Parts: sequence; C-alpha cells; structure tokens
Amino acid sequence: MSETVRRAMPVSKRVALIAHDRRKSDLLAWVAYNRPVLKEHRLCATGTTGALVAARTGLPVERFRSGPLGGDQQVGARIAEGEIDILIFFWDPLEPQPHDPDVKALLRLAVLYNIPTACNRATADFLVAAPLFHDKYDQQVADHDADREAFLAEQLKR
Repeated sequence: MSETVRRAMPVSKRVALIAHDRRKSDLLAWVAYNRPVLKEHRLCATGTTGALVAARTGLPVERFRSGPLGGDQQVGARIAEGEIDILIFFWDPLEPQPHDPDVKALLRLAVLYNIPTACNRATADFLVAAPLFHDKYDQQVADHDADREAFLAEQLKR
C-alpha cells in the first residue's frame, strides 16, 4: 500500500472547468450562479469552455487547448504536478467523444491524485457549499514517487 504525503491546499483554490458541448450550457449556468464564490479562486479551463466562461461571467480564466486538441491532457498534467486543486468536469455520458481515452485518463489522474471532482451540477453544488472549499485543506496524496523507487530497488535486486 502506498505511503501518503500531505499537501496543503490553499484557501484560494485552483479550479479546472471542463464541459463537453452538450453540457456547456449547464456548466455556464452553474458558474454564473456560483460567480460570487468562484471569483475568490483561480480558474482554468479547456479552450472553448474557458472562452465562454470568461465572456459570459467576466471572470478571469486561464485557457488551455480545446479538449480534443490536448486540453484534457494539459489539465491532467497540471493535476499530476499538483497545480490543480478541484476539477469540475461536466462530461456527456450519452455522446461518444473522439478523445474518450483522454477523458478517461484525466478522470483517472483526478482519482489517483485525490482531487475533488464533480461531474454533474449536484456534486459541484455540494463541493462549493462545503466549508473546506473556502478554507485551507490538508490533502493526503499517495506518494507515487516512493512507490516507483521501491519498485525499481526491488527490480535491481533481482
């Protein structure tokens, strides 16, 4: 079993926003409703979603590429580097996506690195209403570097 390390999640969270095309209107409505809360945090988003959020709410949003053009992978890389605290990803379970492997990889990384993740409005509402969303949080993350080093040491003994 992996050892865990603690990572101090700041009061001002780094929130990634992603929405598939048929879910963009849901995410935009959610962001508009939660604008007073979200303005206190740092937002990033995949391409089109980020452009729409910024245009409709006036909130500053760091934009990555569009999801199918590598944006989901960019968000996943930021999660792996400890640079994203929360993932709000309104994905469409009824529509096949050309970049489905990227979507699955992103969700896998969110779980692997213990990132609070909301895939629908109800869960997103619970996240922003939670006291920890507005305070420091001592996050526990599996120490995958230690796991890799232990595996390598074991292999070298053989």
